[in-house]
Amino acid sequence: MQQIRRFVAVAILVLVSEFTQGQLFADQKLPEGLFIQGYAGRLSYVPDEEVTLHLNSSGGQCSLTVERVGAERQRVFAQDNIAVATHPIPDRASSHGCGWPEAFRFTIPNDWTSGYYEVKLSVSNSGDAAAGKEANKTASSLFFVVRRHQSSQAKILLQLSTNTYNAYTNWGGHSLYSYHDRDGVQGHRVSFERPLSSQFYNWEHPFVVWAEKNGYELDYAVNADLEFHPEILKQYPLVLSVGHDEYWSSPMRDNLEKYIAEGGNVAFFSGNTCCWQVRSEDDGKALTSYKQWYNIDPQYRTTDHRLLATLWGHHLVQRPENELTGVGFLWGGYHKSHGQFMDGPGSYEVHRADHWIFAGTGLKRGDRVGGEETVVGYECDGCEIEWRDGLPFPTCKDGTPQSFTILGTCPAKWHPGDCYWYDQFPTDRVGNSVMGMYEQGGTVFTAGSTDWAHGLRGKSPAIERITRNILDRLSRSE
Repeated sequence: MQQIRRFVAVAILVLVSEFTQGQLFADQKLPEGLFIQGYAGRLSYVPDEEVTLHLNSSGGQCSLTVERVGAERQRVFAQDNIAVATHPIPDRASSHGCGWPEAFRFTIPNDWTSGYYEVKLSVSNSGDAAAGKEANKTASSLFFVVRRHQSSQAKILLQLSTNTYNAYTNWGGHSLYSYHDRDGVQGHRVSFERPLSSQFYNWEHPFVVWAEKNGYELDYAVNADLEFHPEILKQYPLVLSVGHDEYWSSPMRDNLEKYIAEGGNVAFFSGNTCCWQVRSEDDGKALTSYKQWYNIDPQYRTTDHRLLATLWGHHLVQRPENELTGVGFLWGGYHKSHGQFMDGPGSYEVHRADHWIFAGTGLKRGDRVGGEETVVGYECDGCEIEWRDGLPFPTCKDGTPQSFTILGTCPAKWHPGDCYWYDQFPTDRVGNSVMGMYEQGGTVFTAGSTDWAHGLRGKSPAIERITRNILDRLSRSE
């Protein structure tokens, strides 16, 4: 009964917050002193398109540089003396965007290669000696992605987890989480038209550095490109997900599953992957997800619950992420995080050492791999397992494909408090981070952990060799 009361109380609070935003509250307070902040008009461009920058500053004018961030940082553009104005921060900036006018635009040259581009912004003032005010300078940054160049020979597409970046960003007041919310209320809509907190450097960047240093050419995209530009998929034998790829829309899944069915390969060097369903709104300018509060989603009051913006593994949605990745968060959880297995090994136990992904590693059945760099950590995905003769097999009752082979495991568990958010979920389940592979048209590999790339950053020989084996084999055009 206590949990029901809590559920109802918070649901009412969310509804009240939604009703009052923008009606009873004024614009948000601007930063004090000298500041510069901004966002790009879109997150994804191709050469010859124009990038628009929407900036807000108290400095009067700013300077900017643009750098491609890979194994090395390459400065590709710079501009000084850009006029910038001070604009209000709307009360609903986090959910419906800032609406700041364009301050600057530039055309992406045809010779810029695909990649993650960081725009560094800086403003300064000369101070006022008579008033005792010293000269001051401040800076911030934003990012965008350049997609495939026409001369690219890349066989591998890295799609960045930009939906997750947005979901965790609380700039403007709200994210899809309550722990750092302005009002302590979990938001259910987040806008891309605001300054975003990138997670690129924690997960994708270590992978990119290793790949570029080892001779792999990557093309880039953002999550939304799988939804709005699915035609790009046919250009690649292999698509990658790296790190924390948590928030997926139904069109994203539809398009990637079609790609796999038609022979495309995917490697999920990621965990907590495709955990929450989101719906794109305003032509991709915002995301909606009600998460555990699925009963206040307007979709709940329809007959089509498959599009509920909640867990993909929810029994009303009936589309567990296992069907795409082979594994899911309902059978995984945390490892060395959220109080779960804090003294755990942070590594996979190898179960089928004769599989081709382990070629050249020297690993044997029962060995552990990746513990030095804690490649199994934070959030993990797994599947329901049955053991026969000391080896794990998927039951396939949870959506995991029949052809899935379990190659490595490490214990993982939900935080006990999480279990109260979801009916039909046991409070005492111990799952696993599961590394495995299946074939269903194309071949799909999954690491089952957010932290695989940390093994590449730490130069773990076994993790490097396994990664190389996967990229080399699955990126072949045959």
